[in-house]
Amino acid sequence: MPLPEPIRTSFRRYVRLDCQVVREHDFRLVGDLALDLSTRGMLVRARQRVLTGEEVVVAFKPPRSNAWFDAQGVIARVLHGRRPGDYGLSFGVEFVNLSKEDELILFESLRGIAAPDAQRPPRPLARAPESRSLVRAA
Repeated sequence: MPLPEPIRTSFRRYVRLDCQVVREHDFRLVGDLALDLSTRGMLVRARQRVLTGEEVVVAFKPPRSNAWFDAQGVIARVLHGRRPGDYGLSFGVEFVNLSKEDELILFESLRGIAAPDAQRPPRPLARAPESRSLVRAA
């Protein structure tokens, strides 16, 4: 039986935005270009190595906006750039403590922008096992 597809509560959009992602504990710039953006987080090109779980502060101008958007986040995953389709060393930031108003601002700024291309081919569909009739020789 195939696993149910996860329900997405946000959507990613392809962007190329200048941003500043700063590590909280030493206030060092660790990322400077957003590669994709959603209402829950972003994929960022890394300038420095980071670890999953590190807390960061993010600043960027959403698409079609001149206002700066600031958010707190956590490094959710690190991509080392080894897989086909990866953009080199990058990391995913999950926004934390984002208000509903801020999510709405991001949603409105992302509306109408194309989704990023799939980085990996889709998983093959699981097939139901073929039913085999057991015939006993008499």
